[in-house]
Amino acid sequence: MSNRPDDHANRMARVRVAIEGLSLGDSFGERFIHRQCWTTALQSRQLPPAPWKYTDDTEMALAIAEVLGKHGAVDQERLAAAFVRRYAANPYRGYGSGAHEVLSAIGRGEPWQDAAKAAFYGQGSFGNGGAMRAAPIGAYFANESYETVAEQARSSAEVTHAHSEGIAGAIAVAVAAAWAARQNRSEHVASPAELFSTVLRYTPHGETRNGIQRATNVPLDTWHHSAAEQLGNGGLVTSADTVPFCLWVASRHIDDYTEALWTTVHVGGDIDTNCAIVGGIVALAIGEGGLPRGWLPLREPLTWRSDH
Repeated sequence: MSNRPDDHANRMARVRVAIEGLSLGDSFGERFIHRQCWTTALQSRQLPPAPWKYTDDTEMALAIAEVLGKHGAVDQERLAAAFVRRYAANPYRGYGSGAHEVLSAIGRGEPWQDAAKAAFYGQGSFGNGGAMRAAPIGAYFANESYETVAEQARSSAEVTHAHSEGIAGAIAVAVAAAWAARQNRSEHVASPAELFSTVLRYTPHGETRNGIQRATNVPLDTWHHSAAEQLGNGGLVTSADTVPFCLWVASRHIDDYTEALWTTVHVGGDIDTNCAIVGGIVALAIGEGGLPRGWLPLREPLTWRSDH
């Protein structure tokens, strides 16, 4: 703990904002996974009934927050242990088949490096799992260089996602989250073009980055269903099919959490993960006071521990 930075408490305050926004989005989106609820509530914008249960998106983000809280950096061995501990305590949080495989293998004593590389027939996961949990990293390292944000995001993703695309998604979302946190303290009006240019500068080349580049050419007044048709909606559960649209929504509604979340659920796909990504980014831009007060009591309580 002696290596934690002097402003650790302030950093963790931002992490808590990211966790609140991410988990609220995750649990809100989870309620719309079932088509009957999805279609009836969207037309009237009727909030789904409580309790809003969070999923693996929040569980894994909480593990990252715990490690940052204790160590001030992404320690991969400790993060792997935190992932496994939370998974073992409740494996029914909506983890995908790849996550079940990797976390179970690590829990049996297999090195995380081997377990991550073995996923998906040896190519590693190119899913959106690294991206869905990355906002707390951007929050914690927002005062440092974007290179540092990207490096820490890479470290966090590698524990479960050995594929370059899975890593790229985590970097893109963490950088977007760091950018959003900086806007919260800035006097100038946040620019969607600046968000995209910043993210593109640090996201590795590949399909995820190509999708983000396409997103820059989709006007923000485009019908969101049309934007999702062009960029993906997470239905493939891959980084490339998820992150570009989420960044587009976040840039469109960077100052309005409620609109960002309703827009996100409206297009379907991997709804809880999409909402977790969008929610974490937008929350950092507007601060905890910008979250809809009437929503927070509907989400189940969060349980996490960290020395902050």
